Amino acid sequence: MTTTPEHMTVNVGAEGIDTAALVEEIRAEVSRKRREGVYADARIARAERHNLMYMADSEELLRFYLNCLRDCVNVDINDFEIEDRRPGAKGRILVKIKTVIWKLLKFYTFRLWHQQNQINALMVTAVESSFQQYEKKIAGLEARIDALERGQNTADPQTKRGDSAA
Repeated sequence: MTTTPEHMTVNVGAEGIDTAALVEEIRAEVSRKRREGVYADARIARAERHNLMYMADSEELLRFYLNCLRDCVNVDINDFEIEDRRPGAKGRILVKIKTVIWKLLKFYTFRLWHQQNQINALMVTAVESSFQQYEKKIAGLEARIDALERGQNTADPQTKRGDSAA
């Protein structure tokens, strides 16, 4: 029987709140989102860093990080909806001001973002190429070791031990 460590236990208590139902609702929502691929985004990885310790000694870790790099390589330079929580005229005026500021900043920074995206893409390509080259090199060395080991197994027992016939 496994027990949850004390530092991993969360107790929620509030009058009128069914915590078991709340936890079940959260689990159901997470399951639904996983099925729909919502959590495939590499940014979600930051929220699940503790899961990486289970992959620490495996090839999966490097492949996982390469996928994260590939997915997050570009700085988002698209427009977004500018909002303000304040109601009425004050909120509308602030949205107008923020929109003008955003357009000025976008004009100024667009070239920088574009160059950063180019640099990021080149860096990811370099890392992936290095990884693939080392994978091929390691596979070749492993094949060579296997061939050498098979060759030793067919040799006479004295050569196998490193003794010389001379």
